[in-house]
Amino acid sequence: MSETAAAISEREQFIATKGRRKNTLKCDADSIAGCVSQRACVYCGARVVLNPVTDAIHLVHGPVGCANYTWDIRGSLSSGSELYRNSFTTDLREQDIIFGGEKKLSRTIDELVAKYQAKLVFVYSTCIVGVIGDDLKAVCKAAAERHGIEVIPVESSGFIGNKSAGYRAACEALLQLIEPVDRREAAASKTINYLGDFNLAGEAWIIEDYLAQMGISINTVFTGDSTSGTIKAAAKASLNIVQCAGSMYYLAGKLQELYGIPYQQVSFLGLADTAQSLRNIADVLGGGELRAKAEVLIRRETDRVAPIIEQYREKLAGKKAAVYVGGGFKAISLIKQFRELGIEVVMIGTQTGRQEEYDTINELVNDGTVILDDANPAELERFMTGQGAHLLVGGVKERPLAYKLGLAFVDHNHNRKHPLSGFDGAVNFAQEVYSTVCSPVWQYTAQQGGG
Repeated sequence: MSETAAAISEREQFIATKGRRKNTLKCDADSIAGCVSQRACVYCGARVVLNPVTDAIHLVHGPVGCANYTWDIRGSLSSGSELYRNSFTTDLREQDIIFGGEKKLSRTIDELVAKYQAKLVFVYSTCIVGVIGDDLKAVCKAAAERHGIEVIPVESSGFIGNKSAGYRAACEALLQLIEPVDRREAAASKTINYLGDFNLAGEAWIIEDYLAQMGISINTVFTGDSTSGTIKAAAKASLNIVQCAGSMYYLAGKLQELYGIPYQQVSFLGLADTAQSLRNIADVLGGGELRAKAEVLIRRETDRVAPIIEQYREKLAGKKAAVYVGGGFKAISLIKQFRELGIEVVMIGTQTGRQEEYDTINELVNDGTVILDDANPAELERFMTGQGAHLLVGGVKERPLAYKLGLAFVDHNHNRKHPLSGFDGAVNFAQEVYSTVCSPVWQYTAQQGGG
């Protein structure tokens, strides 16, 4: 078996090595049966997107194990309500599965609304609900009429698809909340919706401050530090910017179709992408004074942080990185950000990347780089060690694998407590990469990556 061959033959189409052969990487497909991939389920995809809605009750209709999002498990911050930090469940048991869980769900909604007086309830379906066939829509509709509030069913049963299907289910739920407005007035405003930022460690606030310095205000963030009220007002914006394309590409398209709001992809990861995104936003909204203010901001912040990053670059130059993250656009940004640090990406993969994103990745990386979609731990281990990687960037599931292999690890997951967006975020990322790659602990391991 070659060092980049798939352990399961059906996986061959999902793995490519740049420069070795001309082929199109297969993606956006269900995981191969028998292959325990790193990809999360439909419910998880929906919950990732909706959980930062701060004043909502998040009720999981299913077994208690699915309700693992509890207080402080994510880094999403709130400027108001803390209700979203709680996770509620109907705790379906054997008897509920046999006789149905609709009555239990109805009682649970009544109890929660009475206790918390919330204006919005998200009810998530899980795998078992898809099997037993509870009518989630009917129960939610009846509860909404009883209480005079929004009770939104989230169709996130695990068997309906993969994590991307969960993103779409969440977007469909959000669309039910948005209220139409007079678009002539909204189109003339200098306000934007920020899609695909979940305010991890206050990142949405960082970008909001940059835009405010340029004379641009954020109308709604999807969904970091959002509320039922801000989401309802989303149609008032003149532009949508999309940070996480995987989770919000569908919503951006629907907002353009339904309300005529154009959208633009942005990235605030790394110095170059942050600066270019600010310039692009200013230009789309008219340029002129907005662009001039953007240039002042970019120059000031770059002059402040570039010398710090250069110090880390001197220590990290020549190191090799492996990347395995959720979305393709984040992966693209990380290639550029590692380049700013003098680090080559030698393996890169995503859970939910799209074809056009993999095409861009292929253009950015060097020959010999392994590119893979929906990987499993066996593949990650083989490719990281075979490529001589010194560190892995990933999420909570990849951390133990990296440490067992004696590799440094950088957390780019939703439970982190430090911001990685914007100019200060670039410094934080460089500092974290340096602290883990150059840690003295590696002298006590048998080997560390390719070093």
